Amino acid sequence: MTREEMLAYCLGKPGAWLDQPWEGDEVVKVGSRIFAFLGSVDGDDPTVGVKCGPSREIADEWLHRHPGDARPSPYIGRSGWNTLRLAGGIDDEELTEAVDGSYDAVVAKLPKRERPGA
Repeated sequence: MTREEMLAYCLGKPGAWLDQPWEGDEVVKVGSRIFAFLGSVDGDDPTVGVKCGPSREIADEWLHRHPGDARPSPYIGRSGWNTLRLAGGIDDEELTEAVDGSYDAVVAKLPKRERPGA
């Protein structure tokens, strides 16, 4: 999956919007919260950072299944966030399922007024 395909998939989620909170880095938000980190537009090795579980222990399942293509996300990895390589061995269906899970987890924590369709 390319970075452009992942960005398009993320932006296709209800209420999703693109933000650049840090110079050169792109994230996709729903309401006021990030559900996907896409990093630098110029990155040589495209990745997506997503919430892969409510805890580090559950998110670690990704590391065991995809040791070369999944790693804990910097700074927020302890909260269940992983960085997944887009051009690695994780198939597109698993990548989109990871985004879906991250989106659903973030939407569930949003105040009702910020949820899509509210």
